[in-house]
Amino acid sequence: MTSLQELIEQRGPIRKIGVFGMGYVGIPAALLFADAPGIEHVYGFQRDSPTSGYKIARLNQGESPLKGEEPGLEDLLQKVVSSGNFSCTPDFSKVAECDAVTLAIQTPFKDPKDLLPDFTPLIEGIRNVGRHLTPGTLVVLESTITPGTTAGMAREILEAESGLVAGEDFALAHAPERVMVGRLLRNIREHDRCVGGIDEVSTRRAVELYSRVLTTGQVIPMTATAAEVTKTAENTFRDLQIAAINQLALYCEAMGINVYDVRDGVASLKGEGITRAVLWPGAGVGGHCLTKDTYHLERGVQQLGPNALDFPDGRESLYTLARGINDFMPAHMLHLTTSALAQTGKTLKGSKIALLGWAFINDSDDARNTPSEPFYEMAIAAGAEVRVHDPWVDPATAPDVPAGLSKDLEAVIRGADAVVVFAGHREYRGLVAERVEGLCGCKWPVIVDGRNVVDPDAWIRAGFAYRGIGRGGKNGHSLK
Repeated sequence: MTSLQELIEQRGPIRKIGVFGMGYVGIPAALLFADAPGIEHVYGFQRDSPTSGYKIARLNQGESPLKGEEPGLEDLLQKVVSSGNFSCTPDFSKVAECDAVTLAIQTPFKDPKDLLPDFTPLIEGIRNVGRHLTPGTLVVLESTITPGTTAGMAREILEAESGLVAGEDFALAHAPERVMVGRLLRNIREHDRCVGGIDEVSTRRAVELYSRVLTTGQVIPMTATAAEVTKTAENTFRDLQIAAINQLALYCEAMGINVYDVRDGVASLKGEGITRAVLWPGAGVGGHCLTKDTYHLERGVQQLGPNALDFPDGRESLYTLARGINDFMPAHMLHLTTSALAQTGKTLKGSKIALLGWAFINDSDDARNTPSEPFYEMAIAAGAEVRVHDPWVDPATAPDVPAGLSKDLEAVIRGADAVVVFAGHREYRGLVAERVEGLCGCKWPVIVDGRNVVDPDAWIRAGFAYRGIGRGGKNGHSLK
């Protein structure tokens, strides 16, 4: 019987690649593969659905559907489309032509309380790969998944659909993405890449694939499950760090002091053996990764059974506790808004709120799991009128955008009782207090800063009722 290693040697070097999922991960990865030496063609596989089918024509015309600032992305797309090295297609049968196939498909949780992820899109993608899989092909899951998924569910589906055996007829690995919106190409090239196969042959083949696109980054080989845990853990730790500074900000507000003074003080202690990773507080955590990856990690442990984990009885996981703190921050923003309105003699009910920023991250169109949404819903439920501005988000393509989202900043602010900043877009960093006060047109308008983008003193002098995350020394000021 021909071994997997022999099948791979018969194929030779990886020349044709398929990438499933034309989003923030799949698009830059596909373009970098297409531009790598020795790669003949890359297929970007995309369903021709009512919600995302538009990407196919755009990509094949050399136009990126990602509208945030992504240095080099559009130029690279035009280059590989013009050279014929990249094309986007809904024809999954072309998987049979590929030496390697990667899947970068979202894996959200419908309800984190039950620890049941919605693997429906990922499962569909895996099945489409399996139906056209040929011997010697490498399959790599890049999606963030519950530890154990690659060697478990993914392997089972691929084998059932293809009639082939993983580790004997095809290679299977996990290589989680490590990208941040706004620097996608740079991150893929420069970040070290964790690559884990279900066996040594699969790992080696996956290392070969990702070595093609790395510049300063290095490949770190490990097992598939170790790679799954690495990805979920690194995002869980970042979420934990954010929760730590957010909780400190709440403490500082309660004690009437400035969290930024405390942060500078903590960060000032330096020396051998001293580590202080102090992040920044804010209005909430958004995006596809940090809002769910903790739950994948928790689920991976729970699936081992009730007696597998030695842990204090009756104690909530530190990680899910941190998630709860970060999820609370939009509610805290509403509390700050209510407090400031009350100081000016108004209530939330009947007030007009200008919500600035629908994207979860500054200078981007990425609005997935935005913390602006729960604030918006709670404010509407309390009887407020909420108008939303975002200069980056396109209502035609972004999911779950509120009706009437506007790119006209002055129109959104005009007549507002409160201006609430949820994103650190550069457009908001240039706001002038006197100009905004004139647009609001009321005595003592409210400014609530969730991203530390305005100078409290300047806005207080202009007659605003100011509130800011962690700004305990300013939040109790007297009205001018």
